[in-house]
Amino acid sequence: MTVMQAFLDNSYLYGGNAEFVEGLYESWLGNPESVGEEWRRYFERLQQSDSGQTRDIPHAPIRESFIQCTRDPAAANHLLVCSPFLELERKQVKVLQLINAYRFLGVRHANVDPIKRFERPRVPQLELAYYGLGEADLATLFDTGSLVGLDRASLAEILAMLQETYCGTFGAEYMYISDIAQKRWLQAQIEGCRARPNLPPAQKKHVLGRVTAAETLEKYLHTRFVGQKRFSLEGSESLIPLLDHLVELSGARGVQEVVLGMAHRGRLNVLVNIIGKMPRDLFNEFEGIHSHHDHITTGDVKYHQGFSSDVATSGGPVHVTLAFNPSHLEIINPVVEGSVRARQHRRGDLLGEQVIPVLIHGDAAFAGQGVVMETLNMSQTRGFGTGGTVHVVVNNQIGFTTSDARDTRSSLYCTDVAKMVEAPVFHVNGDDPEAVLLAAQIAFDFRMTFKKDVVIDMMCMRRLGHNEQDEPAVTQPLMYKKIAQHPGTRRIYAERLAAEGVVSAEEAQQMIVDHTETLDAGEQLRCKPVLSNFKRAFATDWKKFTNANWNQPAHTAVPVPDLQRLAEKLTTVPDNFKLHPRVEKILADRRLMGEGKLPLDWGMAENLAYAALLENGYGVRISGQDSGRGTFFHRHAVLHDQKREKWDAGEYVPLQHIADKQPPFLVIDSVLSEAAVLGFEYGYSTAEPEQLVIWEGQFGDFANGAQVVIDQFICAGETKWGRLCGLVMMLPHGYEGQGPEHSSARLERYLQLCAEYNMQVCVPSTPAQMFHMLRRQMLRPYRKPLIIMSPKSMLRRKESVSSLDDLANGVFQPLIPEQEKLNPKAVRRVIACSGKVYYDLLAARSARDIKDIAILRVEQIYPFPHEEFAAEMKRYAKAQEIMWVQEEPKNQGAWYTIEHYLRQHMKPGQTLSYSSRKSSAAPAVGYMAEHVEQQEALVDAALG
Repeated sequence: MTVMQAFLDNSYLYGGNAEFVEGLYESWLGNPESVGEEWRRYFERLQQSDSGQTRDIPHAPIRESFIQCTRDPAAANHLLVCSPFLELERKQVKVLQLINAYRFLGVRHANVDPIKRFERPRVPQLELAYYGLGEADLATLFDTGSLVGLDRASLAEILAMLQETYCGTFGAEYMYISDIAQKRWLQAQIEGCRARPNLPPAQKKHVLGRVTAAETLEKYLHTRFVGQKRFSLEGSESLIPLLDHLVELSGARGVQEVVLGMAHRGRLNVLVNIIGKMPRDLFNEFEGIHSHHDHITTGDVKYHQGFSSDVATSGGPVHVTLAFNPSHLEIINPVVEGSVRARQHRRGDLLGEQVIPVLIHGDAAFAGQGVVMETLNMSQTRGFGTGGTVHVVVNNQIGFTTSDARDTRSSLYCTDVAKMVEAPVFHVNGDDPEAVLLAAQIAFDFRMTFKKDVVIDMMCMRRLGHNEQDEPAVTQPLMYKKIAQHPGTRRIYAERLAAEGVVSAEEAQQMIVDHTETLDAGEQLRCKPVLSNFKRAFATDWKKFTNANWNQPAHTAVPVPDLQRLAEKLTTVPDNFKLHPRVEKILADRRLMGEGKLPLDWGMAENLAYAALLENGYGVRISGQDSGRGTFFHRHAVLHDQKREKWDAGEYVPLQHIADKQPPFLVIDSVLSEAAVLGFEYGYSTAEPEQLVIWEGQFGDFANGAQVVIDQFICAGETKWGRLCGLVMMLPHGYEGQGPEHSSARLERYLQLCAEYNMQVCVPSTPAQMFHMLRRQMLRPYRKPLIIMSPKSMLRRKESVSSLDDLANGVFQPLIPEQEKLNPKAVRRVIACSGKVYYDLLAARSARDIKDIAILRVEQIYPFPHEEFAAEMKRYAKAQEIMWVQEEPKNQGAWYTIEHYLRQHMKPGQTLSYSSRKSSAAPAVGYMAEHVEQQEALVDAALG
């Protein structure tokens, strides 16, 4: 239903019409046929939206009866006769309200805390007296409304069912969901089994084996590698049967891949007991023995490592991947989502049926880290949705060293942030592994049915400190007294199964012995085998991208006839598609550019690069907060019909119509987020090397909000974990007097992070350079992140244009030589620069008729083009001075990085100098007059 339709459906609900509408409602309650069809439909919908699902009764007769009581003794006597029936009706309504209260608030009384730190709060709405009910009513029969499993029962039976369902070791929050179908589905799942799973004995024994494996591994590591950090899972062992069950459910449902993301707590246990990492390999890492690869130069600690394997399930093999993760607790969330989206795309899995994400969180981090909210916010968007995520919160109730909720969050539950996307939340006691499996089952089925996020809040404890060298009792003495007295999940469950006759105490103990012997042998503890020779469909081969050289040539040129054909497609719109006049003029100009009658601007060259890549078989994905149109009104990859809304065929994307069969082109006007979106695109690019993946900052400084992704993933992912990626970051950069925040993309930060050929930093100065650079990024067998300081005012600078011939016969030039025909022997100064300042220098040099200063453009600052620069220095061997010129302040920009490169190529007697703005704490000034003065001064210094 559209917003307008909803308005029209309710447009008669004005305050002035209230008496009229109430009268109609009363008539409908007495006789539905007494009102018109439109009103009948409206009142029926009104009844359906009632959360108690009870049919209202006419109010007027009741009011009239009470009025008559005060006037007529006979009427009063009649009311006394009828009052038992009215009282029963009143109690019926109250019983339905009680049922609803348990659905809303029963979780407050749920037995979900294994260490029972606090008494359950008093919730009056869960008490009979709150509704005027008491023991005398317990035997009375009532209708149960929508309560699943009971149509009519005594109040005692209803109360017992509600307490069993909503106040046991499984507690649910879902009544805030606005979709009635989702709520009814959840009620059927939870109330249908009274929140108690019915596992066969064999499965119970399997669950005990998984819990035993988890506990045994932790205790084994604790005694064999004393004092070493491992971020133990002890106290949270039920995570292992939970994940084991999710993998099994996935296989049964036809899921092909499960991608896990988690921080360090319990990671080693998941690696061994879920994904099948060999314990001997883990032990080697504890002992400092690592298997090195050529492209892993630094490596990472063992509890940040990722792993993947093909796991056998009853439904077939499932590829399970645990993403590599830095210490930044929740930043892995969007990275996993991006990786999942890429895998889904590769399989054509548009609904998210074949690849699913599972994210494991800590309680304090889930509530405290903003990227959690950002990732949730993306979950149902077109450009970033993955068909829903299963979130598992390992809630050990302590965060880092704090266990007081006043210090960790401002909400009642750590999971309350998930309610923003109406994700159901299941709170479950980690000491009841069967309840944990029920939560996993319902969560998985909900995700697969409704393609939405769902949260499992597994309440547990942390037996040891934050790490194994920490003493938590110093700050949490009472909590850790309780934990010290706790027997452990494995023992509790083993004793329960022994009482049920499922296993004997001796069998349970033998499981520990067997697992210990397996660990002694360095073998796997898994019950599900890992398939070592399984060949996966849709697997990606990255081998061709390893050990490649950045300057390996790539044929990026495109013949003129092909460019003209692509230009025609880019400028053709459907019939009756009304463009905005400004956009119509831009497309008209682009048609002339395609015909060679106008020089190419930046927007046209960029679109031609994408079109040519699509014809070469490479998909393109661009995301940013204004990427469809382009922040600077330059891209116009998405065209908008001025007569129709977007969702009503009002958008047209020419790049999606380059060929009958072509790879996808997707440009996304993203959510207003940097950290999560950039993390998503990084994850996507690490899983899909055959797509050009671009994240564009609306302004270059917007990347500041995503610095953790840049520092911990983009610049170091290869050297730490061997993860290649070809992600492109477009960061608008240039000093146009727009103040401190919208001038600089912080070029210096990226250059400071450059080493070991980990990424590329480029500052293109012509449309042709952008064209060849984007094509080079895909056509070379080379996948490294590319940071582009992209233009702003230069987009429309008349000197900054290119020709079709530049695209048809050129290549990307890491360094562009002097373009004027100067006498090399007469050149006394060689200026090297990047970006927009080149055109300011060029204009000033021309105006002053200077013939003895050459200007070189360094288009790729890292890796620095040493060969090309050396050739230019040889050409200008008579020059006495080399100067670097930049718009940025001296302590920013490229100077402190490039100084060392320039010195390598200087000859004896030559001097090195610079011209820039003076060192500054801010990236730029905020006053236009001062900006102009500074710009003129640095140009004068360069040419003086």
